[in-house]
Amino acid sequence: MLAVASGGGHWVQLLRLAPAWVDCDVSFATVHRYSAADVPGQRLFTFADASRKNVWMFPLVALQMLWIVLRVWPRVVITTGAAPPLLALLFGRLIGARTLWIDSIANSEILSSSGVMAGKIAHQSCTQWPDLAQGQRPAYWGAVL
Repeated sequence: MLAVASGGGHWVQLLRLAPAWVDCDVSFATVHRYSAADVPGQRLFTFADASRKNVWMFPLVALQMLWIVLRVWPRVVITTGAAPPLLALLFGRLIGARTLWIDSIANSEILSSSGVMAGKIAHQSCTQWPDLAQGQRPAYWGAVL
């Protein structure tokens, strides 16, 4: 399994899911090398961060994410966002992995723009807020984080 998140709150939320994967072979990917301390004994890959403020970084992030996905060759890709992990979902789908996007709990009134895009890429996307669930996309499974 490949668990991917940008830094900050996205990474914290991803780590809150880690007890569910205790018996799984999990590789992690995030933007900070020092995050290895958060996942001792696990493989950690890093990638450059990119956002609307520095869109010129996305080609580099795409290459890094492709390399990570090909290196891990996961059966499952899960992410709590933000934009760069969308590429992990896309590349994961291309190699046959199941994919899951969990939109940030901070997005209580509207889905993030990445969350909207993830709904078109991921096998499943979910929100932390029942008011944001729109039928099947995104689903509301409860406040899981």
